[in-house]
Amino acid sequence: MAETIRESSKEHPFQKKPNRTLVRLAFPVLFSLVAEPLTGLADTAFVARLAGAEPVAALGVGTVAFTSLFWAFTFLGVGTQTAVAQALGRDEQQRATRVVSLACLLALVFGGGLLFGTIGFLSPIAALFGAEGVVNDLACDYMTYRLVGAPAVLISLACFGAFRGLQDMHTPLYVAVAVNLLNIVLDWILIFGSGGLSPLGVAGAAIASTISQWIGAVWCVWGVWRRLGWTWKVHGSDVARLMKVGGDLSIRTGAVLVFLALCTRVANQYGPNEGAAYQAIRQFYIFSALFLDAFAVTGQSLVGYFVGAADRMQARRVARVVCLWSLGTGTVLCLFMLLAEQGVAWLLVPSTAHGIFGPAWIVVALTQPLGSLSFATDGIHWGTGDFRYLRNAMLVACMIGGACLWMMRFFQPSNVLVFIWLVTALWTFIRAGFGIVRLWPGIGDAPLAQKTAKKSALR
Repeated sequence: MAETIRESSKEHPFQKKPNRTLVRLAFPVLFSLVAEPLTGLADTAFVARLAGAEPVAALGVGTVAFTSLFWAFTFLGVGTQTAVAQALGRDEQQRATRVVSLACLLALVFGGGLLFGTIGFLSPIAALFGAEGVVNDLACDYMTYRLVGAPAVLISLACFGAFRGLQDMHTPLYVAVAVNLLNIVLDWILIFGSGGLSPLGVAGAAIASTISQWIGAVWCVWGVWRRLGWTWKVHGSDVARLMKVGGDLSIRTGAVLVFLALCTRVANQYGPNEGAAYQAIRQFYIFSALFLDAFAVTGQSLVGYFVGAADRMQARRVARVVCLWSLGTGTVLCLFMLLAEQGVAWLLVPSTAHGIFGPAWIVVALTQPLGSLSFATDGIHWGTGDFRYLRNAMLVACMIGGACLWMMRFFQPSNVLVFIWLVTALWTFIRAGFGIVRLWPGIGDAPLAQKTAKKSALR
């Protein structure tokens, strides 16, 4: 029998020990976020042992293409997390059960739609990412088997949102670690062949991922059923609300992808050294984002809980604590990057690009504290359900950043990589600025404006 939601009847641990509670919740989130990139590195290491460069290139194309196909569905996790966290605060189990059941059903439908809707277009999709000949064929094999796991990926995404909305950060960690460890074991068996199985190469890597993801999805659904129960009843209002969140987040994520793709394109247009140096910096930039995302995801759950409980004073307190911890983490990352410049250059950058890499790396390092606030405020506003505001803020940032990159055709900066990352810093500053002023002082109809919080306290 499913357990009922009872946490809201007690004083939340954050009210007594805010810092300890935030860190205790954020650590499992961090490790669950890190698990998948590390497995991606393991996949690459296994495939790299195959003969020729084509398998590695095909894996890269297939992975990027597969990931790109999923960007529109992040709302299944983010929207579910906010809705469940607010239901937790209101002590409304039926609402939480309806939301997560609906999200899983939509995940199954959307995953099936991705499978059957794209299976006939894999070759053109691979070609869009530059794959030709043997690389295209191998990439198509990889994507075919990965698409079989598309519903599982989306179901797990929705369930992870539900668990984190319930402030159960450990279950997603256990699932992520187990799924990725199983993936690595299956990689070895299927890529190279073992126990009488023929070696499957790149296709084996995809099959390993798909089997692991389906096992993880079943585990997730079982965990949700135990915690919340299940319902097959679909309310039109719930569908409309979740799809509205999906529309806002899809536009926002699409804008991010276009801006980052434009940055990559501009860097590569200026030569292979610029492209190589940009890629090295971008990889660390993405990895550092995982640390900051851990606080954002945790802040989303805590803010959602207190908003649901109609305690906006505590929600504003969460916002302050999350911003301070994120800012501190961003400062530590900044110092680490400044000290690690030579080591990263030696490890990831061709010697011919070292002169280009150094100045740009310093720019990115110095912007880490600023970037931390953009992540922190994103999580806070996700927790309040302020998705439309975040969408509009991102569109403004991307339009201004894109315009700056477009202007490069009219003048030639002496160090194009420094210019690109300065534009990225401006893009980050705009996002962080919009996020901060929505909290302090609280522009527009801000859910956590000071006056709103005071009214909540008086009730």
